[in-house]
Amino acid sequence: MQKRWFIKTPPETNVTNQLQFDLKISALLASLLAQRQLTTQDEIRSYFNPSLESLHNPFLMLNMEKACTRLCEAIENNQRVLVYGDYDVDGTTSVAMMFGVLSKFTETHYYIPDRYEEGYGLSVKGIDFAKEKNIDLLITLDCGIKEVDNIAYARSLGMDVIVCDHHTPGKEIPDAIVLDPKQENCEYPYKELCGCGVGWKLLQALFEQMQWDKNELFDLLDLVAVAIGADIVPVTGENRVLAKIGLEKLNFKPRIGIKQLVEVAGRTFPLSLTSVVFTVAPRINAAGRLKSGSRSVELLLSSGLETAKFISNEIDSYNSERRELDKQMTEEALELIELDLEFHERKSTVLYKEGWSKGVVGIVASRLIERHYRPTIVLTEHNGVLTGSARSVGDFNIYEAINECGHLLKQFGGHHHAAGLTLETANFEQFRHEFDLIVKSKIALEDQTEELIIDCEVNFADFFLSGESVYQIPRIYKMQDQMEPFGPLNQQPVFCVRSVYAKSYRVLKDVHLKIEILDPKNDITLSAIAFNMADKEHLVAPGCAFDVAFTLESNTWNDRTTLQLMVKDIRES
Repeated sequence: MQKRWFIKTPPETNVTNQLQFDLKISALLASLLAQRQLTTQDEIRSYFNPSLESLHNPFLMLNMEKACTRLCEAIENNQRVLVYGDYDVDGTTSVAMMFGVLSKFTETHYYIPDRYEEGYGLSVKGIDFAKEKNIDLLITLDCGIKEVDNIAYARSLGMDVIVCDHHTPGKEIPDAIVLDPKQENCEYPYKELCGCGVGWKLLQALFEQMQWDKNELFDLLDLVAVAIGADIVPVTGENRVLAKIGLEKLNFKPRIGIKQLVEVAGRTFPLSLTSVVFTVAPRINAAGRLKSGSRSVELLLSSGLETAKFISNEIDSYNSERRELDKQMTEEALELIELDLEFHERKSTVLYKEGWSKGVVGIVASRLIERHYRPTIVLTEHNGVLTGSARSVGDFNIYEAINECGHLLKQFGGHHHAAGLTLETANFEQFRHEFDLIVKSKIALEDQTEELIIDCEVNFADFFLSGESVYQIPRIYKMQDQMEPFGPLNQQPVFCVRSVYAKSYRVLKDVHLKIEILDPKNDITLSAIAFNMADKEHLVAPGCAFDVAFTLESNTWNDRTTLQLMVKDIRES
């Protein structure tokens, strides 16, 4: 699919010159820092070395004092607590984190709903489970903000409820102690916490109130880091601090369950946040997608090696099964699109098929966007009801678009880039029509083509300081490593170079390109890998000049580590 390149405006020369002089860094690194609005030594220091001292006071969050007081009361009176979380990574990490703390001080149970029988959010079945256990306090994590009726049911059974959520609230707030920085009257300074992050803030308040050892609190940040990466929330502000310190914990003191997951995935520590997203998160998710998210919680809480090995291998097998389902369903979805004569008149993709796995529809929606770049909803049918997931493109707010069709839905929830929804099969055609009209009215022409944001246009020589060999890792790459963790709104730097040539190339496994790229402006050749771009082979044919956009990676071969370009796009020069 053709991408639209957007090259950022270079920062003012006087700013980059000052940064070069003050920090003794290259012009390229100075430009990258200035683009991130890092222009003073204090800003740069806090960016590269974020401190726990910079975290916000948890009691700034609306209702935090009430929530902390109620939780302290449960602990002091040895009341029964149920920790209830969603079946995805954000929910299961939240539950493992909260249960791991509270179970040391009072009788605590946890509950993960079945994706197929109960669906997303607080379920009646879960509340009935709480009733059986004589629960006094129910804590929801990564869900609950729109569960007005079900929370009323729990309250009618005599339970108090604390909601820890980060999704957009509905018109009515549940009758509970609600912690959600997106609430209208909440003055908490950072609004983009994930569900696990909101739960951690509650624990932060609890640790302060009870004067417990904060080292135990900070040891939980590995779970928060995994949730931040998996839930695709912005890696800025407080999230970046939590993710950075959480990754340090994950890499240098990994809990046994995560260590075993990394081992079965064939990876080694240290992991970047990106590696966590593609290695740890899919496996934690796979349990909830195909079986039960409770298995992921068991793994994250496990303390014995044999138990951790057994569950991690089981979860890895779920992930392999998920991949096969993903591939099969994507092929079937593309076939449905080919047969849809009206597809090209629409600006959105909305489709369903009976029998598709409910746990994989979100992944399939993302796959379809790779082929047809438009807001996409993929649903599966069971007993006359459609349930599925939505994924957005660019800056299009898919939650708001679905909300405008709320009169046709049984249930929905989510945020800017992703959502879940349920509707009667009889409403499908009307929903697809109304949703597409909303997309057509709101999506800009440029948003119909995937945008590739490029930080800097460079020559290969820009990566190497005087005296640095092109056969060694340059300082700019080492500095980029210190800019981790990368994620939404703090992406890994993307560069582009123009009018280069392929000294040689080969196709790997029929789908990838391995290229030796020559920049004739300075006679430097660098290796590059272009995954899933074999269709662009003609652009790198002998004698053809091309432009290439890429990120910087490293490659180790025969005990030698060199710079490698990870290609994002290739186009004719």
